[in-house]
Amino acid sequence: MTNKGLMPGDRAPDFSLPDHTGTIHHASSYRGSWFILYFYPKDNTSACTAEALAFSAVYEELSDLGVPVIGVSPDTPESHRKFIEKHGLKFTLLSDVNHEVIEAYGAWILKKMYGKEYMGVERSTFLIDPEGIIRAVWRKVKVKGHVEEVTAKYRALMERSD
Repeated sequence: MTNKGLMPGDRAPDFSLPDHTGTIHHASSYRGSWFILYFYPKDNTSACTAEALAFSAVYEELSDLGVPVIGVSPDTPESHRKFIEKHGLKFTLLSDVNHEVIEAYGAWILKKMYGKEYMGVERSTFLIDPEGIIRAVWRKVKVKGHVEEVTAKYRALMERSD
């Protein structure tokens, strides 16, 4: 199921994952609108919190444009609930405890820390169009400036389609 080669122009893999309340979200329910799907390693860690807060800060602007933000990590729905409440996050977080969707998007990778190798989530973002086609991909995301880059790319794509 792993696909490290997802590129702009590829069809976005489908998913069915629970949010912090246990409600199941399907990729197909986002058809008809653009959406941002981002993968992150772990709730309540410094970089993941900074990224979530950055996406939350532009939530109203993106909502006005009709662009939902969806975060995905291997954390449980309960962990997501606490993360959302603690930081006042405004967008959807989905739980992929078996990392099936994370793998489908090629974000489950071999990582190294302190000389040890382990499998984990590569911070990645996908901008997906109303037909379910990936229009932009960011891998090995650095948090600082990332959300601005994603929103700028969306605006550029919208200007081209006018």
